[in-house]
Amino acid sequence: MSDTTYTPPKVWTMEAPSGGEFANINRPIAGFTHVKDLPVGKHPLQLYSLATPNGVKVTVMLEELLALGHKEAEYDAWLIRITEGDQFSSGFVEVNPNSKIPALVDNSSGTPLRVFESASILLYLADKFDALLPKAIADRTEVMNWLFWQMGSAPYLGGGFGHFYAYAPEKLEYPINRFTMEVKRELDVLDRALAERPYIAGDEYSIADIAIWAWYGSLVLGHLYDAAEFLSVHEYTHVQRWAKDIAKRPAVIRGRKVNRTWGEETDQVPERHNAADVDEN
Repeated sequence: MSDTTYTPPKVWTMEAPSGGEFANINRPIAGFTHVKDLPVGKHPLQLYSLATPNGVKVTVMLEELLALGHKEAEYDAWLIRITEGDQFSSGFVEVNPNSKIPALVDNSSGTPLRVFESASILLYLADKFDALLPKAIADRTEVMNWLFWQMGSAPYLGGGFGHFYAYAPEKLEYPINRFTMEVKRELDVLDRALAERPYIAGDEYSIADIAIWAWYGSLVLGHLYDAAEFLSVHEYTHVQRWAKDIAKRPAVIRGRKVNRTWGEETDQVPERHNAADVDEN
């Protein structure tokens, strides 16, 4: 444990950057920092994103819709460089006042409709195209249960474990242990559920699988935080089976590449404006 003890002041003030890999983009206020319009392509659906787990949710969803034959799901995917502060432009803040990717604009009705928060985008697209979301109330509710489970759990995996294990300027035992314990509990929750069925909400692949796979599937497959060994992910055999099965889906392979600017060059499609952008890569 650390030999130093922090005593919080009566009133918090930010006197210096908070540290860590993303310190330059963290700030205690909202709003835009510079005036810049967002680009607009030829398709009704305009996505502004980056291939983080939350961004991957949406590009996989769109590629799944296209694979199902929904031609109206064609989209332009514009790269938002979060380390450079693109999310603080006036155009982006107009679409998402929270300045987080992904953000979607649907121009199909003539009046631009903004959709932000990854789960909201998944649900919007599922309803719009009547796909990857059951109609029966019991089945739909189970998908919603797991979709929002992921949204509530991701801060522990991303903002908690990911920050202190991978990005914080120093390794601190207490927060790493605290968030590791919670992430392993969440993996156990998934493993027990997936022991009883092929997909997280039942027999059919759904938006809940897309949302959870982007985070926990990537984690157990070794794509996230380089933490697979540390977390002993081999212990979660049912999560491993599920993650590997979903990773083989052509739409998932395609969706993971969109808005990616790191890793193997063949996995990088910084912007996508038609299917050929991914095919050629």
